[in-house]
Amino acid sequence: MKPNFDLSLVLSRIEDAIRPYPKAAMFDLFERGYNSVFEQLIACIISIRTLDETTISVSLRLFAVARTPDQLLKLNPAELATLLNGTQYPEQKAYTMLGIARRALDEFNGQIPADFETLISLKGVGPKCANLTLGVATGQAAISVDIHVHRVTNRWGLVRTRQPEETLKALEEKVPVDQWIDINRLLMPFGKHICTGPLPHCPTCPVLEWCEQVGVRKQ
Repeated sequence: MKPNFDLSLVLSRIEDAIRPYPKAAMFDLFERGYNSVFEQLIACIISIRTLDETTISVSLRLFAVARTPDQLLKLNPAELATLLNGTQYPEQKAYTMLGIARRALDEFNGQIPADFETLISLKGVGPKCANLTLGVATGQAAISVDIHVHRVTNRWGLVRTRQPEETLKALEEKVPVDQWIDINRLLMPFGKHICTGPLPHCPTCPVLEWCEQVGVRKQ
């Protein structure tokens, strides 16, 4: 990264720049009151390979019917998959959610613990969803690396990694713990609307002076 790279200032500039854009889906749902660990975990599963706009609409449709493990288990797989229409792989996600709901009732009295190891022990839940759920639902320090976070931080030169899993470990080593949540909250919309994939908006980017523009060919 550039010698004068100041992450606090970079994130502050990004916060101002993304203000006109929609919040990342799970943060949006949190502000609407869907803030339990279970609700946030279910929303994260919905979000897998699904646009934020669709994630929000599908989550709202589902939560209008079922917000707790016992309510979810009253649905059969076909009914749940129908509620998940619009997201990718609705049938597969329905079975994943029902499995999570069953374990929540059988092992945790309906309340999934806010614990990383517990979350990743649930079938279908990986580190990305576990960290994002904990970060949004409980405010725990956690970094979740999606395609936007991976691309943006590599483009800056802050990390030099090939896979999101490597990016997660590198960011945990470089980013102060009190900024871990901001990585998720800010870089997802920033990567979606400004530091976009093939054609980033470099000429109007608020943090261009700190960016190495790694891999940028056109803008």
